[in-house]
Amino acid sequence: MSVVPQGWGAASMVGWDGRGGRVAAGMTLAAAFTLLGPGALPAVEAVAAAGCAGAQHDFNGDGIRDTVIADPEATVSGKERAGQIHIVYGGDKGTFLLSQDSPNVSDGAETDDRFGFSYAVYDANLDGCSDIAVGIPFEDINVADGPVKDAGLVHLIYGSPTGIASGGLGTIGFRQGADGKLGGGYEAEDWVGYAVAAGTSASGIPFLVIGAPGEDGAGGEDMGMFHHVYGTGYNVAHVSQDSAGVWEDPEPNDRFGASIAATDRHFVVGAPGESIATTSRNVEFAGAVIAFRPSINTDGIPAPLFGMGQGRSGSGDTTAQAGDQYGLSLAMAPYRPAGSTANNDSLLAVGVPGEDLADTVDAGAVHTYHIKADGTLQHLNWIDQNQPEVEGSAEAGDFFGQRLAAVNTSPTVTGTAATMRLAVAAPGEESTEEYPEEGGVHILPLLGAPGAGDSWISPGNGIPAVRAPRMLTGTGLGASPSSLYVGIPYGPAENRAVHAFPWNTPNGGAPTQSRRPGEGGIPADGVAFGAQVS
Repeated sequence: MSVVPQGWGAASMVGWDGRGGRVAAGMTLAAAFTLLGPGALPAVEAVAAAGCAGAQHDFNGDGIRDTVIADPEATVSGKERAGQIHIVYGGDKGTFLLSQDSPNVSDGAETDDRFGFSYAVYDANLDGCSDIAVGIPFEDINVADGPVKDAGLVHLIYGSPTGIASGGLGTIGFRQGADGKLGGGYEAEDWVGYAVAAGTSASGIPFLVIGAPGEDGAGGEDMGMFHHVYGTGYNVAHVSQDSAGVWEDPEPNDRFGASIAATDRHFVVGAPGESIATTSRNVEFAGAVIAFRPSINTDGIPAPLFGMGQGRSGSGDTTAQAGDQYGLSLAMAPYRPAGSTANNDSLLAVGVPGEDLADTVDAGAVHTYHIKADGTLQHLNWIDQNQPEVEGSAEAGDFFGQRLAAVNTSPTVTGTAATMRLAVAAPGEESTEEYPEEGGVHILPLLGAPGAGDSWISPGNGIPAVRAPRMLTGTGLGASPSSLYVGIPYGPAENRAVHAFPWNTPNGGAPTQSRRPGEGGIPADGVAFGAQVS
């Protein structure tokens, strides 16, 4: 599994699938800004449907959070790697198997589509029930001259009081091309839907951010872009690095849109292939991230805030290096600082899984930041496994920061180190030579010293699994205010599961709940069960 897709950089990367895609893309919650700029839709008053309680992550509207477990490599109707998603209704109200072959879902399952490679949950039609936007970046688009390979598609599937994908609501597909809602033209390997983020702004405007990191343009091949879909009318703004006010210029292999994270005030888009110019050379695949407000500005796009590579960071290793891939993973959480009455700020974590620590190649690292209500940025911490009191030690090929999850466990109060939490996967970690790339997950505070109140879980050390090589533990990582979800999508079939841990789990602490194929109404046909989870 230590494979680099062609053109994605020189360093070997745990968790890449060898087809130009990652094993699992980052998922996020959602975002917006209190004041809408010119050209945006007016604020919309949500009108809940009868039976929809308006709770977050609740597809059947009963007020209880539901769980989403993706298996983008699942076989569907005999088609390998077509992909499917398991919806587990809260309150022990059953499960639903969602795929492109599900009743009331348009299109159809095809080999190598990887439905569920990414997804985002939000209330798209403001009826009070959650909906799900599913990324299918390897979807082929059929045209008269033949299929356009891996053009990509995002499918929006509605929730209702009778559950997800009920009859009468239909579904919406977002794709490029004159016949698609995103406009432009579809091209091979655009990978529309490689990463997605979605939510509803403080002004009541639902939005969806769709990454297309393989987009070609004047800036070169795979420069990347994203589409910003907003409002219940699904208006679309298109953003690339040559859009007005966006940091840096588009270049070949930037992969802008390969990762996306968001809160209720800001969203951040990664360009892990970004090259950073120095006085002596161009540093390839150093990586960058660019921040936005979801409010539409006078240029007709989400308002850009800032862009940065590692050079903007205030501590740790600030030197961009080839293959660092800063921004390959992102996570954000809403934050209420002292003196504020609302979550107007955001805390951001940026993964640098290809970071070398002295002679330790691809050890990995994470930067954390405070994005303030006024759009300014404060660097908080540099985190690696060699930091004081942080569990473990950095080793070559750990890829610490390959996946991230962040949360505010108590969003109605001032944030503290106890409530602002961060999970960092190190899928290449191994404690003995017997189990290479076994992996594991660090749980750390997002505020304060990283080593104050951190813990480590791994197979046999809190995670109930038989230890084995190349499990890549941490490639499935998700968050809710009450739980950290750790998926075990790889390794021995008997280990495939999703485990829910409290955010204050100590070293080696046990999960509070586990979901497995073949149990609790979940079909027993998991292939990469838990590659995405929330």
